[in-house]
Amino acid sequence: MTEEKKHVTYADAGVDVDEGARAVDAIKAAVAATNRPEVIGGLGGFGSLFSAAALKDMEEPVLVSGTDGVGTKLAIAQLLDRHDTVGEDLVAMCVDDIVVSGAEPLFFLDYVAIGKLRAEHVAQIVAGIAEGCRKSGCALVGGEMAEHPGVMDPDDYDLAGFVVGVADRPKMIGSHLVREGDVVLGIPSSGIHSNGYSLVRKVAIEGKTVEELNTPLDELGGESLADAVLRPTTIYAGALIRALRAGAPIHAMAHITGGGITENLNRALPENLDAVVDRGGEDGPAWNMPPVITYMVKAAGLTPDEAYKTFNMGVGMSVICAPEDAARVQELLAAEGLETFPMGEIVPGTGKVQYR
Repeated sequence: MTEEKKHVTYADAGVDVDEGARAVDAIKAAVAATNRPEVIGGLGGFGSLFSAAALKDMEEPVLVSGTDGVGTKLAIAQLLDRHDTVGEDLVAMCVDDIVVSGAEPLFFLDYVAIGKLRAEHVAQIVAGIAEGCRKSGCALVGGEMAEHPGVMDPDDYDLAGFVVGVADRPKMIGSHLVREGDVVLGIPSSGIHSNGYSLVRKVAIEGKTVEELNTPLDELGGESLADAVLRPTTIYAGALIRALRAGAPIHAMAHITGGGITENLNRALPENLDAVVDRGGEDGPAWNMPPVITYMVKAAGLTPDEAYKTFNMGVGMSVICAPEDAARVQELLAAEGLETFPMGEIVPGTGKVQYR
């Protein structure tokens, strides 16, 4: 007598191929809205096609790539069941890293790892990614949705993004252009952006109900913690590229992400120069800071030195230029909708950030 063989499908193992197909259908329109003229074909191929013809007009085209994720902010989005903005965070983390060299973001790919795939859920996430690509001017050309039953909880997911851009090498900006006497300008952040969220979660989210997190707070100017901490990261890349094309005489830029001003502005400095940043007085920095950052610094009891190594402190991007060019840079950035404010100046040193 032979034992009857069991019939076990992929769905029985926890992977729903049909739901995956529905998810692809749900995101097609959002992806198509990000297309650039260089995009060849659409979703569905084994590889994404992008014409390099435009690079022929450059003297020495250099491809610039970047990859990043969103981190602990995703846990808060999952707690609140709000998934429509974390995709923008993902794009911002990638495109605003490569733009600091003067690279224009060309195309973007995403990787979504999820415990249990639900088409509507994924559509929200990818719609946010598409919106971020639209804002930055790059095309969302492909990606991967991977269902991981038994490895991840059903409602858990993680995101990774990959961007490729291009810069003409003679026009690239960076620390090699920075000179003693240059000024540092700041461009405001929308809030915490996407860094420091392990601390945010520990001091402001854990132990609170969803109702409490959605309650308006006077300390946040009438905004709820949920809205304040999930506000998407500002995407600067598109506006910065347009300003550079218009002739903005920028020497270098620094994307203020994990490590705060202290550990990001120094990445735009040569080894023989420091950036001196005016940190203001007891009431905070010499520029306006989003209330949510003040709230988190107070909740965690951070010293100023700790705060400036943890949060962006209201500065999403720093720009370095010659003092005689500052007004022109500010004018061109303002024309692209980017407010600027003075942060400090460049002095002799060893490639570090100082505060006063």
